[in-house]
Amino acid sequence: MAARSAPNCHLRLEWVYGYRGHQCRNNLYYTAAKEIVYFVAGVGVVYSPREHRQKFYRGHSDDIISLALHPERVLVATGQVGKEPYICVWDSYTVQTISILKDAHTHGIACLAFDLDGQRLVSVGLDSKNAVCVWDWKRGKMLSMAPGHTDRIFDISWDLYQPNKLVSCGVKHIKFWNLCGNALTPKRGVFGKTGDLQTILCLACARDELTYSGALNGDIYVWKGINLIRTIQGAHTAGIFSMNACEEGFATGGRDGCIRLWDLTFKPITVIDLRETDQGYKGLSVRSVCWRGDHILVGTQDSEIFEIVVHERNKPFLIMQGHCEGELWALAVHPTKPLAVTGSDDRSVRIWSLIDHALIARCNMEEPIRCAAVNVDGIHLALGMKDGSFTVLRVRDMTEVVHIKDRKEAIHELKYSPDGTYLAVGCNDSSVDIYGVAQRYKKFGECVGSLSFITHLDWSSDSRYLQTNDGNGKRLFYRMPGGKEVTNKEEIKGVHWASWTCVSGLEVNGIWPKYSDINDINSVDGNYIGQVLVTADDYGIIKLFRYPCLRKGAKFKKYIGHSAHVTNIRWSHDYQWVISIGGADHSVFQWKFIPERKLKDALHIAPQESLADSNSDESDSDLSDVPELDSEIEQETQLTYRRQVYKEDLPQLKEQYKERQKGGTSKRRERAPGNSLRLHFVHGYRGYDCRSNLFYTQIGEIVYHVAAVGVIYNRQQNTQRFYLGHDDDILCLALHPLKDYVATGQVGRDPSIHIWDTETIKPLSVLKGCHQYGVCAVDFSADGKRLASVGIDDSHTIVLWDWKKGEKLSVARGSKDKIFVVKMNPYVPDKLITAGIKHVKFWRRAGGGLIGRKGYVGTLGKNDTMMCAVYGWTEEMAFSGTSTGDVCIWRDVFLVKTVKAHDGPVFSMHALEKGFVTGGKDGVVALWDDSFERCLKTYAIKRAALAPGSKGLLLEDNPSIRAISLGHGHILVGTKNGEILEVDKSGPITLLVQGHMEGEVWGLATHPYLPICATVSDDKTLRIWDLSPSHCMLAVRKLKKGGRCCCFSPDGKALAVGLNDGSFLMANADTLEDLVSFHHRKDIISDIRFSPGSGKYLAVASHDSFIDIYNVMSSKRVGICKGATSYITHVDWDIRGKLLQVNTGAKEQLFFEAPRGKKQTIPSVEVEKICWASWTSVLGLCCEGIWPVIGEVTDITASCLTSDKMVLATGDDLGFVKLFRYPAKGKFGKFKRYVAHSTHVTNVRWTYDDSMLVTLGGADMSLMVWTNEMEGYREKRPCDSEESDTDSEEDGGYDSDVTRENEISYTIRALSTNIRPMFGVKPHLQQKEPSVDERQGVVRPPVSRAPPRPEKLQTNNVGKKKRPIEDLVLELVFGYRGRDCRNNVHYLNDGDDIIYHTASIGILHNVATGTQSFYQEHNDDILCLTVNQHPKFINVVATGQVGDLADMSATAPSIHIWDAMNKQTLSILRCYHSKGVCSVSFSATGKLLLSVGLDPEHTITIWRWQEGAKIASRAGHNRRIFVAEFRPDSDSQFVSVGVKHVKFWTLAGRALLSKKGLVSTLEDARMQTMLAVAFGANNLTFTGTISGDVCVWKDHILCRTVARAHNGPVFAMFTTLRDGLIVTGGKERPSREGGAVKLWDQELRRCRAFRLDTGQATDCVRSVCRGKGKILVGTRSAEIIEVGEKNAACNILVNGHVDGPIWGLVTHPSRDFFLSAAEDGTVRLWDIADKVEDVKQSELGTCCSDRVL
Repeated sequence: MAARSAPNCHLRLEWVYGYRGHQCRNNLYYTAAKEIVYFVAGVGVVYSPREHRQKFYRGHSDDIISLALHPERVLVATGQVGKEPYICVWDSYTVQTISILKDAHTHGIACLAFDLDGQRLVSVGLDSKNAVCVWDWKRGKMLSMAPGHTDRIFDISWDLYQPNKLVSCGVKHIKFWNLCGNALTPKRGVFGKTGDLQTILCLACARDELTYSGALNGDIYVWKGINLIRTIQGAHTAGIFSMNACEEGFATGGRDGCIRLWDLTFKPITVIDLRETDQGYKGLSVRSVCWRGDHILVGTQDSEIFEIVVHERNKPFLIMQGHCEGELWALAVHPTKPLAVTGSDDRSVRIWSLIDHALIARCNMEEPIRCAAVNVDGIHLALGMKDGSFTVLRVRDMTEVVHIKDRKEAIHELKYSPDGTYLAVGCNDSSVDIYGVAQRYKKFGECVGSLSFITHLDWSSDSRYLQTNDGNGKRLFYRMPGGKEVTNKEEIKGVHWASWTCVSGLEVNGIWPKYSDINDINSVDGNYIGQVLVTADDYGIIKLFRYPCLRKGAKFKKYIGHSAHVTNIRWSHDYQWVISIGGADHSVFQWKFIPERKLKDALHIAPQESLADSNSDESDSDLSDVPELDSEIEQETQLTYRRQVYKEDLPQLKEQYKERQKGGTSKRRERAPGNSLRLHFVHGYRGYDCRSNLFYTQIGEIVYHVAAVGVIYNRQQNTQRFYLGHDDDILCLALHPLKDYVATGQVGRDPSIHIWDTETIKPLSVLKGCHQYGVCAVDFSADGKRLASVGIDDSHTIVLWDWKKGEKLSVARGSKDKIFVVKMNPYVPDKLITAGIKHVKFWRRAGGGLIGRKGYVGTLGKNDTMMCAVYGWTEEMAFSGTSTGDVCIWRDVFLVKTVKAHDGPVFSMHALEKGFVTGGKDGVVALWDDSFERCLKTYAIKRAALAPGSKGLLLEDNPSIRAISLGHGHILVGTKNGEILEVDKSGPITLLVQGHMEGEVWGLATHPYLPICATVSDDKTLRIWDLSPSHCMLAVRKLKKGGRCCCFSPDGKALAVGLNDGSFLMANADTLEDLVSFHHRKDIISDIRFSPGSGKYLAVASHDSFIDIYNVMSSKRVGICKGATSYITHVDWDIRGKLLQVNTGAKEQLFFEAPRGKKQTIPSVEVEKICWASWTSVLGLCCEGIWPVIGEVTDITASCLTSDKMVLATGDDLGFVKLFRYPAKGKFGKFKRYVAHSTHVTNVRWTYDDSMLVTLGGADMSLMVWTNEMEGYREKRPCDSEESDTDSEEDGGYDSDVTRENEISYTIRALSTNIRPMFGVKPHLQQKEPSVDERQGVVRPPVSRAPPRPEKLQTNNVGKKKRPIEDLVLELVFGYRGRDCRNNVHYLNDGDDIIYHTASIGILHNVATGTQSFYQEHNDDILCLTVNQHPKFINVVATGQVGDLADMSATAPSIHIWDAMNKQTLSILRCYHSKGVCSVSFSATGKLLLSVGLDPEHTITIWRWQEGAKIASRAGHNRRIFVAEFRPDSDSQFVSVGVKHVKFWTLAGRALLSKKGLVSTLEDARMQTMLAVAFGANNLTFTGTISGDVCVWKDHILCRTVARAHNGPVFAMFTTLRDGLIVTGGKERPSREGGAVKLWDQELRRCRAFRLDTGQATDCVRSVCRGKGKILVGTRSAEIIEVGEKNAACNILVNGHVDGPIWGLVTHPSRDFFLSAAEDGTVRLWDIADKVEDVKQSELGTCCSDRVL
């Protein structure tokens, strides 16, 4: 059928009639080229009045509603509506996208504005909070976001005279914003008495902090700072919609139809009333003005654009018109002239000239118009109305001929007959009336066959028949003119229709997708001559089909531009143009039709660049013209890599299960075993579903991946090193251009990409947060700075990263079909290609988005499936390998030619200096010259070509080649069968690595006395592997069926193999030739075991729940064990060969006697006493502890016990290999666990001497060999193992202070209510007159902590002379917050000043004079404080405060970074730590800041504080974290301590990697609650615990403890940078030897104690800091004390109340004293002049009066 391919012709948008004036404003500007830019529907329009030409920007996918012009007036930013709306910044000259900003707003983007130098863009969303975002638009990066207001925001503008200031206005508010760090902080404008609080519609900023704004009542409000200073009354008589500032002054436009011009001081210059001009009309309303020089542009509510020349201001020039608001449905074309007629619900009918692109006539009718038709002679125009009438006009002068109303419902369609005698009128009440034209439209007949409203009509060419469509999708035929229905199909068959506008009928079947609702195509029109059909639908899409198209789901080309539904579409009379009209956007689009013959000349227009493809993307029958997919590729596209449980889900699952099991008693559990495993060698390479994942590194090692392991293989030494940072299948691998770094992407719910160094095997950066399910392709840019990645989510998202910073630069939806490869352009870092199923796409970066164009195939070929791609020797040239064996050569986006390269798919390509190398399914490697003209050489991968000394065996000739790489004079080849080969240029082939092929691997057996093992797999092979240093496959044998189990006989001579069809065989272990085979069962043989000793019996277990016992010598079955209710999983013999232990799928543990098979019942106590020859069982008391907390989600598939019966190794469904002490009694034993396999580990076996453990991965098909390292033999290695699941509760240590701090919940002051009940009416609440605010209904928060103070304070000093009210200035603060904070007192300026905090104030206190200065920008309690130690940032302080939800609003928790001397705020970081920030720390360079939240996850965040940029964030721990500190010498390493944990963190790019502290290395060491941290040289870390010990850590392993460093908890530790000495502070009773503060040497071996003379029973130190010769101490009892190091003299600098609210306060009647009383049980007397506390009187009191004095 012809409809299989899209038509070869094309539509080009030529003109758009209309301008969006309704519901939008400020959307019309002059560009630098004196063109006019505006928008209509989903199209940005650049109109040149000089040339009367339009250019279109079509990068949006829905209605554009906002527009801003860059200050240089070339670039334009537009924002759209939609569920995920985005902003496009584009060039008005080339109409190309420059940047896309997305992923911030929802619903739509209401306003946009550029700042003065055009670097930043601000946007306002339409979501419920009207979010305000500031963007660095060139990078596509959001700098800051905050909730804008609870109601709509109408306008926003940058203050062009003050940096970092913005103003926004809207419904009943105006807000003045300040941008600092990542925080946008608003202050509400104060209306005061100067003007009424009302809705502000537009604004403009001027010098001297002045802002002018236009209000709803027509006044102009003038603001100075945040205060309203004057109003210009009656500037307009109604709302002012638009205000535009230019060099000469300001222009305003309003609903009254007037334009007013003002000078720079807002004195009126002139007024232009558009309603009074000759083009004007009543009700004209101005929505947009733009004043440049002597020209003024005006946009109106009714879609007109006027241009006014100032000195002829009464003659505005109308340059654009369109329909006004209201649905637009009626469209007709003139039969002989290039004219189109439209009619709308705005009651106007308009005639447009398609040649002059202008409105030539309009006429207003009485009723909304729904349809139109012009008679054949072009004289009469009939209009169908919404009220059921129709009117006929003369086209010439628009005078009425006749008006007839026969119906009550809307007329939806009418048409004149081809001979001009009849008019058929279709109505919504399901009837069609026929009128005679010559008889003054007398009714001749009616057609009444329909049951639903009439949607479309067509006449036959001879005017004898009429066909109709109705709302039910029924197609009916009538005889004309009487209207009798024709039911005989034969009669209709030969009829030729004069026009085709019906949506149902055989000829247009193809316009419907295969599965769709009938009503969403609104209009079609057939072009018989060009054999094409256009359709218009509800989604704003216009499609071009071949005509006729008979089969459903035909191919098409699609064009976007209309935003919502396209209501009607028609060809012009000569088929030159297509006219389409939009319903809601009431715009008229005129498209030029470019037929096939002209397409050749117009090639440049084919790939329309837009975010939505204009090609036949959507069509369902895509597959029909594509050759059958290759079987391998088909298999691969069906892989989804979805997991039931991802490793990321484990912590949550554990928590859930722990909650349920709270009640269970916790037995003291065994420690984890002393042995540990180290991965030694992996047999396998992932080739079956990955390509181009094999490379030479810089030094000639080979890097590839298998399972969850990145492998670096040294071919000279035959050894491997491993990158073990991943925790699930790695799917792709790319090499950095310098060949030293590798990027690998994995499977996961939020899959990560790791970039790691092949030398050190350390991660440099981890990227996550942008993909779902997995990452299937990665590629580095030529400069190595960027990385592109593709995900396996449904839209195959493409992300471009700056990988070192871990920053996502751009993101785009790749394609609905699977993408196999991504390649970055080596010449232009902003360009890349993706290729995959049936497509290749060429992308370029635009800000935060990517713009893709499909490869244009033309007549050269079909859209083939591409498997690989490379760039050529220029930025334009690209090459891709197809699934049919061709190489396609592309220039720009056009296919130039194709070359046949392989039989079957081309899987891998590699570009060389002079040429290319390709590899395919045919097992051939081909070398090509640099233009793919000649094939220079081919290498076939055959066994015959194997070099004589090659290790291993090639399984078959010509294996499918999946990866190729060149280097060091060799070609490296990876095959689908899991082999890695090295091909010498001269021909011989060396086999380096191999593994099993596709199919699960289950069978594993180790030899009784040799270091070899056997495996059997679903790939139908049995293989023998050498585990000694040669690490190769010794033998392989193909089987008829796949196998699941195998076993060596005790003498090692025979090998038994159980197969999947229920048969098993015994083979010679050396030659693998058959000895004997049996077939007694139907289901899989799941385990097979020789009896110990002489191996007399063989037990064969199968999935049909039986175990057969065979006598090996006589080859007869001697017994059958029955009684299992489910399939058998494991079988073990006892040492005498008399008893079998069996596990089944129903978790039964059964025992049978051999050889007869009688079932035995053995009590569990006895089972332990039996001596088993092997233990592979997973059930029973001895291994109860191996089942994890989340046992319901995961299964333990295998276990194996060492021959000394000490260590049990297990493998489970999540890919973990674990070691337990045996017997593992009691639930949830402690273990060591190792991640290398991706999904389920199917089998584990110790070798005969326990020196190695061999494990098998089911789906990852890898065989891993681990060395067993005995206790004591321990190199310090990264990643030894993870600690066990559940922390036992016996960790001990309780302290009231710690518990209290852990459980404190901070009240958020701006929201808190009164703390204690009050009685009576306080004086300030007694009756008084309402304030201005109250009269207007303004509600202020109960405790307003916002800085703005009311202008006029209401005072009750009636009759007194009014003295000006003085502002209060804070002079002194008594108090220090020590009760629940720590490390919050620091020296500054060499010990002259100290800095600390209390309440919401940061205090700088001069030690010598006692004077204080304050930082008062916080609006709630400060909880933590730190000082930047780097000399570049001298006196820089960071403080973190309490806050509400993390919604980025002003009450959100925030961190302020400020200068301690001048109190200037340097940066504010609004954080996502809901509740508050409890710890802050600067890095070594001072550029990074670390913060910890009080939210339930205790999030840890790292900031680049100067820019306000969040670098990385991660849940810290589920229990409270008390302190997190950077290592003093590092910008990437830090340590966090808290309730029962200590974690060692590394910042890698954007990711935070953590290791738990390992305590199991020391006997009897337990994890305690850690309270403080300090650092020593050589990676030493010291942590202070709740019990008073200090733990010393080397890396993340506990190496010793300093017992009882203090008697009570160690609350504070301080590392002195200059000499490395460490100060600790704790809670203890003062004694002769001990003190609460101690100074230690660098390794915490010797110390000196200091006593604090506070006179209290116990001292509790919360903060320590060391300066020159002095130690500064902050205590729990709110004192700050300075201790001299030499003489240990104490000097109390600050003190205050300890606890509880302070309620009592009274001043002395005559002296500068005051008293305070608090719930801490003290009354204190303070001397204001001396700035000290004079007396302490201890008694419980919470109120005072001056009688006490």
